[in-house]
Amino acid sequence: MTAAANAKMRAASAKKIRQFITPEGVDLELKIAGSGLRFGALLVDLILIQLALLLFWLAVLWIGVASRSDVTEAIWMLGAFLLRTFWFIGFELGSRAATPGKRLMGIRVVARDGGRLTADAVVARNLIRELEIFLPLMMLGVGVAEDAVSGWLMLAGVLWSLTLSLFLLFNRDRMRMGDLIAGTWVVMAQRVKLDADIATDAAGEAIAFTETELAVYGIFELQELERVLRGRDPRAMREVADAIRAKIGRAIAEEDDVFLLSYYRQLKARLERKLLFGKRREDKYASD
Repeated sequence: MTAAANAKMRAASAKKIRQFITPEGVDLELKIAGSGLRFGALLVDLILIQLALLLFWLAVLWIGVASRSDVTEAIWMLGAFLLRTFWFIGFELGSRAATPGKRLMGIRVVARDGGRLTADAVVARNLIRELEIFLPLMMLGVGVAEDAVSGWLMLAGVLWSLTLSLFLLFNRDRMRMGDLIAGTWVVMAQRVKLDADIATDAAGEAIAFTETELAVYGIFELQELERVLRGRDPRAMREVADAIRAKIGRAIAEEDDVFLLSYYRQLKARLERKLLFGKRREDKYASD
């Protein structure tokens, strides 16, 4: 590959990089997910939803509820809406902020302001999808089945869905209308292994933290710390290490990478222990 081609690829990649300022003031650069990956993720999720609906439908038939055609149609439409809605909302509210389709494609949802991804934002971005795609197409499908939709109305419905669905192709952040309203991005979430030399050094020079020092952060901060460790950016690691030291009242007495990895491991272990007893702390603002 020529130098010119390499430069062109780097420039194209740089156009997708966005600044992501965490609540601690750390600038983490994130890469916007492409439209192809997002379409692939949606396709995978819809296939999985249809498989789940099929299993649900077989269960309904087995218990003998769907004996009449009108009941059958109502159950199918209600089940499709509920499953579709809670599928996207439920998975995106999880710790990975991604549906199975997004995880397969290596992408996830984040809040554009750098804060925690809130339930309001997740609900908003997914309910807008209903208005963008599913509701118009469902109404058209019912109308066509009952021969109650004119050709012009059908065309208008298709154009509506296409216009809103293709909105992400015409903005640099590849945002759906739902992302624009909810204040979210869909970004790359590549996972790489931590370098062996850091893991070895940390194992040999482990730093002990007290329960009080570990209790100041939750799951959200743990995920941000993991992202910094994987990125290995010295400036970001210094900023995060200084922020944690200031928060817990520790003086600088060790290398930033050793300090951060030791804190990460012990915070992760603490949160996992809490989960075993049914105690889940989402972030530093939640009660312990």
